[in-house]
Amino acid sequence: MHREHVRAELKPMQDLLFLGTFVCFTFLIAGLVKGVIGMGLPTIAIGILTLMMTPVQAAAILLVPSFFTNVWQAAAGARLWILLRRLWPLLASMCIGTWAGIGLLAPEYARRATAGLGATLVLYGLLGLTPLRLAVPPRAERWLAPVIGLATGLVSAGTAVFVMPGVPYLQALGLEKEDLVQALGIFFTVSTVALSINLYFEGALKLSAAGLSSLALLPALAGMYIGQRVLARISPGVFRRCFFIGLLLLGAHQLIRSLL
Repeated sequence: MHREHVRAELKPMQDLLFLGTFVCFTFLIAGLVKGVIGMGLPTIAIGILTLMMTPVQAAAILLVPSFFTNVWQAAAGARLWILLRRLWPLLASMCIGTWAGIGLLAPEYARRATAGLGATLVLYGLLGLTPLRLAVPPRAERWLAPVIGLATGLVSAGTAVFVMPGVPYLQALGLEKEDLVQALGIFFTVSTVALSINLYFEGALKLSAAGLSSLALLPALAGMYIGQRVLARISPGVFRRCFFIGLLLLGAHQLIRSLL
């Protein structure tokens, strides 16, 4: 009887240890990807975490590492204010879209959110593997940026992934490499803040999630450091192909799981 009581007490501790290890491993991998190609931490982290939890739980854990790694990336360049002046219509409309979709990550919509996440990852993976490269002429930015921002915000509100269609749009602006990396950091920072407001009003920012989110920061930073070292040793093109193939497979798994 005493032995069974001890086992009952140990099980929650073992479950918590397993969850903490899983979260740390997830953000180490996600940080490594971000260190190599300058993006991918939220996408990879949400994709892996939702193998074990709902999208809204995964989104709450994502907040701290996503915010700090993106602030680091956004502040690292020399053209922060220039990029903010150019991108503010995209950023403002993305916040509006995110807040308009508040409630889409609620537990009762978990299956739909998983399906949306899977479709987003598959679409992003396929787009990344094609030779297609979009281009946005400067004259189109004035009207296109708010449309893209609203669409990205709504997708983010329902899936906790802020890549479609915002990231392809930024890649299509013809920015220099350093400016694109900094623009992505700004974009993801604002997305994280907007989504955190949704999660607050949805009641998802619980103490346990805050603890796991803080725990995830160190492996995310370690992964970014390793990724930056890896970048000096391998071809970014090869890594990008592996990254998009991985997203495609992960998204397909999520889609199949949502249908079962």
